[in-house]
Amino acid sequence: MKFQTSDTPKETQKPTDQFAYLDRHEREIHDYRTVFISDTHLGTPGAQHEALLDFLKHTRSDKLYLVGDIIDGWRLKRKWYWPQPHNDVIQKILRKARHGTKVIYIPGNHDEAARQFIGNMFGEIAIKDTDIHETVTGIRLWVVHGDLFDHVIKYARWLAYLGDFAYSTLLNMNKWLNKIRRMFKLPYWSLSQYLKHKVKLAVSFMSAFETVMVKETKRRECHGVVCGHIHKAELKQMDDIIYANAGDWVESLTAFVEHRDGRLEVLQWGTHGLQTENNIKMTPSQMKISSGKAA
Repeated sequence: MKFQTSDTPKETQKPTDQFAYLDRHEREIHDYRTVFISDTHLGTPGAQHEALLDFLKHTRSDKLYLVGDIIDGWRLKRKWYWPQPHNDVIQKILRKARHGTKVIYIPGNHDEAARQFIGNMFGEIAIKDTDIHETVTGIRLWVVHGDLFDHVIKYARWLAYLGDFAYSTLLNMNKWLNKIRRMFKLPYWSLSQYLKHKVKLAVSFMSAFETVMVKETKRRECHGVVCGHIHKAELKQMDDIIYANAGDWVESLTAFVEHRDGRLEVLQWGTHGLQTENNIKMTPSQMKISSGKAA
């Protein structure tokens, strides 16, 4: 279901050229029952705030989950970076909450300071450790960031900080690489994402993370899990459990959504708005749900 844009509030920051031409034309509002976004890392130069704000302006949902690492407290402690566009994103989320969208914020490791407020409300936004979301077809999805099931974060925090520094360096290389690519009218390409998916150790880590999350989901007697943390958008079934990862807004520009008819999908956003060629979809008839207590 799609609606035409009307009375879209103007943000204080004008869109950059890649989105300005879109706003000169009539835009569609994409309507969903539930939207999940994670790992936006606001407060860092790598946060793709233009794309994220464009996504928030042109999607509508009954419920919006913020699945951790929304604000990057680790980086802000090292060096303060908070430009106006990042504030615009937060204001847009707050505006959605005021206008009736149920917003649930589940902190991650980079915004772990917010965990001290779990169980409280920030304006109209509920702050929770984890949550159980039930789809329109009765599928129970456990929603959690996922860092507490990452052994590096849990037992070798210094290594996590080292990895974060290396990742930041790669993102900075991405920035300069893509400036050159734009000069030759080439599309965005992520060096860090390419390396992450090619290096055997990184692939092994992501696979182990998915396995742990699926096992914990079974223990909690849910049909599936929605998480973030590893910056790899995904939607698949593992051992009759739905595994969904909302991805990130640093490299992949993805979100996980529930359609009003119960379909699940990983969306990719781009300079032309909603992309359709690389989205991962799952219909209710494709969901092989185990007949456990959660059914």
